[in-house]
Amino acid sequence: MSIDVGEATGAARTTARRAGGRRPRAKMSRRRKKEAFYFWLFISPWLIGFVGFLLGPMIASIYISLTEWDSFTAPEFVGLQNYAEALTEDPIFWKALGNTFYYALISVPLGLVIGVWLANLLNKRVRGRKLFRTFIYLPTLVPLVATAMVFKMVLAPSGPLNDLLGWIGIDGPNWLIDEAWVKPALIVLSAWGAGGATVLLLSAMNGIPRELYEAAEIDGATPWRQFWSVTFPQITPVIFFNLIMGLIGAFQIFSQVYILTGGGPNNASKTVVPLLFDEAFKFYHFGYASAVAWLLFVVIMAFTLIAFRTSRKWVFYETEVR
Repeated sequence: MSIDVGEATGAARTTARRAGGRRPRAKMSRRRKKEAFYFWLFISPWLIGFVGFLLGPMIASIYISLTEWDSFTAPEFVGLQNYAEALTEDPIFWKALGNTFYYALISVPLGLVIGVWLANLLNKRVRGRKLFRTFIYLPTLVPLVATAMVFKMVLAPSGPLNDLLGWIGIDGPNWLIDEAWVKPALIVLSAWGAGGATVLLLSAMNGIPRELYEAAEIDGATPWRQFWSVTFPQITPVIFFNLIMGLIGAFQIFSQVYILTGGGPNNASKTVVPLLFDEAFKFYHFGYASAVAWLLFVVIMAFTLIAFRTSRKWVFYETEVR
């Protein structure tokens, strides 16, 4: 009588499972224990920093957002009252949120367009292109506070920008004083830092195989058609990365507003982060400020999820088969 080894093994496993038995775990060797020890030892500084400076404050802020707390009273649990106040009773919150949407939905696409345009220009074989690449990236190395201070002088009523517009017969506006022009002024400042996205896009363009362009030329494609049919699909993953990072950064704009306008005039440039900063450190409404911060977190997550959902229709990955 022949015995099937596979059937015998399966029967044994079934019997052990029914009996509630478990397969004994192999003991970790001394070498593996040593590797695990050094692994946890080396990442412990990061873990301590993450728990102490990120995860811990986040958990604390969730609790604080459910309390009424200022610098003169102890925290008093009020549930969702701060969230309800922000959404239904505070007109400044909605104005700040609208200003943030306005800034993010214009500055981010504008920065991407400028980045793609500059990267396409710098990708051509022209004399001195390494020097031009350096000049394009230099603004991103300047601290944001210093850049804002410089732009505060550039955008002054008698500043260089209005002088330049005057030479061509245009009466320049009061960029940082006029309610209609203060948000466009912030968007102009955001375009100054397009060099970071340009470098990443340029790197993606350099990685496109030359054979694709040669095949397009054989088919009679014009340079414009080559860009849209060859270059653009190949760089969409980098465009998508810059889109996500740009949205997150735009919704958290703070330094530019705080230095240039302080949220004025008449809250025309007030965005969400300067609002929660004022509530927390100017009016000492810590609970309300924490609630505003978590509402902003929800907005950022919503836009990020929308971007990820729509990316399936326009982002091309070489490993994907469509």
